[in-house]
Amino acid sequence: MKVLVGTCGFCESMKKYFKDFDTIEIQQTFYDRVDEKRLERWKELSNVNENFVFNLKAFQGITHSFKSPTWKRCKEIKGKKENYGEFKPTKEVLESWNLTVEEAKILNARIILIQAPASFKDEKVNIEKVKKFFKKIERDGFEIAVEFRGWNKENIKKICKEFNLIHCVDLFKEEPVCLGKSKIVYLRLHGSYENGRINYKHDYSKGELKELKRKIEEIKAKEAFILFNNVFMLKNALEFKKLV
Repeated sequence: MKVLVGTCGFCESMKKYFKDFDTIEIQQTFYDRVDEKRLERWKELSNVNENFVFNLKAFQGITHSFKSPTWKRCKEIKGKKENYGEFKPTKEVLESWNLTVEEAKILNARIILIQAPASFKDEKVNIEKVKKFFKKIERDGFEIAVEFRGWNKENIKKICKEFNLIHCVDLFKEEPVCLGKSKIVYLRLHGSYENGRINYKHDYSKGELKELKRKIEEIKAKEAFILFNNVFMLKNALEFKKLV
């Protein structure tokens, strides 16, 4: 199994990051459109590592309604605000996906992560919205990982199997129910879980990182993307990379 280690967003200078790590999940693309020249610059800087792999988080216009506080970071809104989010069958949602694909092409990205908000439950109406969305969009060869928080595992498995999606999880909380046809593990590690809430200030111990390595090895996959998203992500990602 090929294991690629990185973080959710740049955790140090870009020049250093591209030398230290194998992959990244770009976060800026979730909040707003990213200038083409900026993306091209990132791609150019990554050339110091010929094996570097970009992934990116899909624009929030697909998943998050305009009530979400995350929209405060978006400078330019096109179309009707009420038509954004929740995988709605609207022009605005489809354009949000097309924007994400354009950015992924510039970066020559491998995986696009679509993260639904915790408020988006696996009710029948929402499941139908998700199905209609994936039937309608063009993938342009990109792998797609999905993070449906709080959903029943059977509902996630059915969606992933039908549309060849990768089930994104935090392996310290749950195991993926689908790796997609390419057999990819895609992990986002947020910290510890205390009373139903995430503690992003958690610093993974050496024992926990060894346990993570063991769990990954037990999954029959061809590739594993390990992306840390906690306060100590730089430290923990470097420590884990040494282990693998």
